[in-house]
Amino acid sequence: MRVFDISRLLDYNIPMPSTLYADSKGRVFDLPGHTPLGLSGGDLVPIPVRDLAPLPEGSQLFVIKKGILVAEQDGALAYLERIGGKRVYPVAAFMPAGWTRTLMPGYVEKSEGPLLPLWSYTAVAWHKGNICGAAVRVAKNPKADPELHSPQQDNRLVKLVEQRLKENRSNRLLRQLGRCALEYHCFAAKNLFYGRWELPLPTSPSCNSRCLGCLSLQPAGCCASQERIDFVPTPEEIAEIAVPHLQNAPTPIASFGQGCEGEPLLQYRTIEKAIKLMRGRTGRGTINLNTNAFSPERIRVLARAGLQAVRISLNSSLKPCYDAYYRPVNYRYADVIESIGAARDEGLYVNVNLLVFPGHTDREREAEGLIRLFERTGVDVVQMRNLSIDPWWYVRKIPKPKGRALGLRALIGLFKSEIPGMRIDYFNTPAPKKQGSS
Repeated sequence: MRVFDISRLLDYNIPMPSTLYADSKGRVFDLPGHTPLGLSGGDLVPIPVRDLAPLPEGSQLFVIKKGILVAEQDGALAYLERIGGKRVYPVAAFMPAGWTRTLMPGYVEKSEGPLLPLWSYTAVAWHKGNICGAAVRVAKNPKADPELHSPQQDNRLVKLVEQRLKENRSNRLLRQLGRCALEYHCFAAKNLFYGRWELPLPTSPSCNSRCLGCLSLQPAGCCASQERIDFVPTPEEIAEIAVPHLQNAPTPIASFGQGCEGEPLLQYRTIEKAIKLMRGRTGRGTINLNTNAFSPERIRVLARAGLQAVRISLNSSLKPCYDAYYRPVNYRYADVIESIGAARDEGLYVNVNLLVFPGHTDREREAEGLIRLFERTGVDVVQMRNLSIDPWWYVRKIPKPKGRALGLRALIGLFKSEIPGMRIDYFNTPAPKKQGSS
């Protein structure tokens, strides 16, 4: 374990941040004189002042009761289990969409289990009168405003869901999305009932990846945040929901591949038929596929049926790191890379869903690999998405790329300077119209 010199960060005109901790009742306090640390891979490092942003609306605080808080005091690591004789705990934040964390909370494990629930744990500190998170804002999207998904709005949502289900009780996919909206508070599922923006179309109950951070399938009693869909909707059920949304919603997107399902390409024939039904009735909006991209051939089939955009998930440009996280079944990392090229060749709007983990994603070897990959395949957008997982579990399970950690802010700067035609974002956006299209 290392702690790094912070003299380069000192500016005597700027007050230094303080460490935050929680007591056994979940109350949060600051600890002056202790420099807050964040976790970068397996290293504890001071949080750069420029990375600290006041927690925006929609953030949440967590108390990590299996962790031992670590701070820096007088140039040495201080392991803080008790303050004033009372047990204390590390604090972390979840920050809303659009914010990419730069460091995870500074703590070590008291025990490896149980695993933390699947959230993107972000380092925090007290600075200039605010609780701040270590993060950089990579995208602004008014559609992600927490006010639009607030409990006040959800009182209206219950009535909207009930009305839609009353009108059509036979559509199983509609019932599933009603559950996703009300039980799991899925923003995309809510959009269906509000008649706006991106619509989710979960299709596949099975998967050929065994991702460590899978949201919908984990060992019993572990950390899944929702149950996976347990049926395959018919093409007609899919189109019945999607067509009116594409016809009437503002900036509509219909997306296959959601958190409550497995891998949609396993049901590509169903999706192919559904896309043809959708495009037979409307040319409006974007049809998108979120996928692990195990099959370039199946992506080509869907592109020729009318798919317009694809978002391909990656945690790394390095095969050992990819394999350790995704644990693919009957496909190879090379198939994923080939699929990115196939999507580009077919004229799809290509997004990479980069699952960001500080201390891994921003290491020199990884940065080099990502830049080469994005240049070679002509990716349109890289979405800098926080990887939701127990931080120390990922550190234990995934090989660390070689080289020093550059920092996420520096990595984003490299993407912009080395690949100026590629956009940095956090959200799915409508595919741009092709030249000559109406």
